[in-house]
Amino acid sequence: MYQIIKQILRTGIKTETPPQPDDALRVEVQNLQEQILRRVGSALAIRCVDAGSCNGCELEIHALNNAYYNIEGLGIHFVASPRHADMLLVTGPVSRHMEIALKRTYDATPEPKLVVAVGDCGCDGGLFGESYASCGKISNVIPVDVAIPGCPPTPTALLQGILTAVTSSKKTGP
Repeated sequence: MYQIIKQILRTGIKTETPPQPDDALRVEVQNLQEQILRRVGSALAIRCVDAGSCNGCELEIHALNNAYYNIEGLGIHFVASPRHADMLLVTGPVSRHMEIALKRTYDATPEPKLVVAVGDCGCDGGLFGESYASCGKISNVIPVDVAIPGCPPTPTALLQGILTAVTSSKKTGP
């Protein structure tokens, strides 16, 4: 125990300096919120669907909710039901057992809906490809609007993909 305390005292505090307030970033966030409201008509509701992934992508998706990325501050939130969702965020190669469930989730999502394929497995089947146990990429089962490659993609890439789907959609508010 003494050795650990000695090492802590020798190392000192190792943290990053806190970011300074940036008015340009605040304006950019406000512009993104307005664009989401204009396209969707309210806050963007996302339903995450794990179609057979290794959970690497889910860890990065959960990071979007932390204080650093603050996706809720942009007017984007996650919902528990596809019936309340505007967008499906689908991860993993679609396993045969999840094929029907993914189709039902897609059908339960109200129109107009967006689908984002997350990770290399969702985009092209990854190292699993198509086999007796896997349907491969998500677009083999349901239509995909935006694909976010990476194994796993970073939270920044996820956020860019989500915003790309919103800004390229034909959906407009009431």
